Amino acid sequence: MSFLAWMVLGLIAGFVGSKIVNRTGEGFFLDIILGIVGAVVGGWIFSALGGHEVSGVNLYSLVVAVIGSIVVLWVWHAVTGRRPAP
Repeated sequence: MSFLAWMVLGLIAGFVGSKIVNRTGEGFFLDIILGIVGAVVGGWIFSALGGHEVSGVNLYSLVVAVIGSIVVLWVWHAVTGRRPAP
């Protein structure tokens, strides 16, 4: 995937993951960074379980990236000590 495609997928996945985990988001740039990291983590998790990695900007890759960003956000909140909003 191109760098711009990773940015777009990361932004969407980070935004959706942030809304699921804490309902407020982490901020534009942190959502992108955590979303890109989440896409990588999600791809790793899915390939370890026998699935396919992130392959482009499509629905499957978005689901993988969102699941990965949720995992990354849980770890992020555990490390920084912030709790998700109720």
